[in-house]
Amino acid sequence: MKEVIVIGGGLGGLATACRLAKSGFPVTIIEKNERLGGKVNLIEANGYRFDTGASLLTLPEILQELFSFCGRDLTEYLSLVPLDPICRYFWEDGTTLDIYKDLELTKKAIAQIAPDDLASFDTYIRDARAKYEISKRTFLATSLNKLPKILSPSNGRFFKNLLDLLRISSLKTLDKHNKSYFRSPKLRQLFNRYATYNGSSPYKIPATFALIPYVELGFGAWYPIGGIYEIPRSLEKLARELGVSILTKTEVKKIVVEGSRAIAVETPDKTLKAHYIVSNADGVETYRRLLSINNRFVNREPSCSGFVLMIGAKKRFPTLAHHNIFFSKDYGAEFEQIFDKLLPPDNPTIYVCATSKTDSTQAPDGCENLFIMVNAPYLTEKVNWSHYKKPYRDLIIGKLEKAGLDGLEKSIEFEATITPEDFAQNTRSNKGSIYGISSNGILSAFLRIPNKSREIDNLYFVGGAAHPGGGIPLVLLSARMVSEMIVENSLGIQRHGHRGLNSHKSNPCLL
Repeated sequence: MKEVIVIGGGLGGLATACRLAKSGFPVTIIEKNERLGGKVNLIEANGYRFDTGASLLTLPEILQELFSFCGRDLTEYLSLVPLDPICRYFWEDGTTLDIYKDLELTKKAIAQIAPDDLASFDTYIRDARAKYEISKRTFLATSLNKLPKILSPSNGRFFKNLLDLLRISSLKTLDKHNKSYFRSPKLRQLFNRYATYNGSSPYKIPATFALIPYVELGFGAWYPIGGIYEIPRSLEKLARELGVSILTKTEVKKIVVEGSRAIAVETPDKTLKAHYIVSNADGVETYRRLLSINNRFVNREPSCSGFVLMIGAKKRFPTLAHHNIFFSKDYGAEFEQIFDKLLPPDNPTIYVCATSKTDSTQAPDGCENLFIMVNAPYLTEKVNWSHYKKPYRDLIIGKLEKAGLDGLEKSIEFEATITPEDFAQNTRSNKGSIYGISSNGILSAFLRIPNKSREIDNLYFVGGAAHPGGGIPLVLLSARMVSEMIVENSLGIQRHGHRGLNSHKSNPCLL
């Protein structure tokens, strides 16, 4: 059977390796760090546990389908619990709002702060659902490499596919879309926030991404007991059971290309040959660093990065839920600083995740583990994070204390920081970006790095920097796309159809 090398052991690389191993391919994962997981990783200290990357799981059915494909029962690897409320929102004027999976409970909460927008909320969610359903059977089900075939007039579904894509594409920004529905500035800000789920600005991202709220409100949010890192840990266990070879603390220095075909990778110790090479590394960095090619992706705007504090606090904060957002007063100014001025915002919106609210294993008794994150610009010469780190940390702690986390500073017994420079160093992400290329721009969704290289044969891309985008569900979908393309290539199959999220030959993903 043809051999596969996967560069990087993040979620996308692990999921691809599992699928291909189950399909009969000998697979080797090469990971530069000691531990697998990529951006989804963890820090453990003094009885505290912190997930250092993704903190929210939606659409667990996609994860379930992966395990089913591999002949396993997800429940034997992970214990998932639903979160309710999904998120708690705080504004500077003292207003708070809980969002629930039960839309009726959410509407009762909205009625307390924006009663005039209740009818619009129903309409907004119906529109978001329509966008999601269309995306599920088109964009999210199909590699960018196959979209031209889907939109070919010779395709029997051409007019249906074209109409679907026109319906989800939009000349409006997400902010303008939200303003057309909601009078309340608070609700506009809340629904603008979903642009940050892929590291973009609501004032630049197309309204297509209004589908994201439906994914969260329509299907709920979930948490794996033990922390989000249990997901890559379970995938590593599955990969090893399926015979995947895993090399850690091994950095790929170069992808060897012969003619126009990727044939091997070079590590410091040896050259490993393969019939297929899958990069779970950042796509831009793969071209620039591993191939020495400055192609069209290099100059595309990266997504934002993040500034992270992990705080072990020797007290409980009763105002917090599992997921919390403390909004800035001026959202427009905040994103202007991040994306136009490329500076950390003076008054940032702050995300706080306290998994200890749900899972007692995450902190000592009577304590909280606080994962605190603000959006930050991708790396430029404008910000020296080694100098900026301490004053920015103090600004964030001070703002949280003013917002109601009384005594936070004095309660700290463990603290760690991750800056955009750390993201760049630890994960080799392009300019420290968290989500690869930004989605700012009308055609941005179609301009991501495709799952199969158009320049080099047998080179594939998986993960948040590739199509269809960032976030655990989309990364897992990219793994399915890549593994299917490799299987088809190895068999000489040219498929012209496409499948929705809820389709698999023998293991349906029930959405």
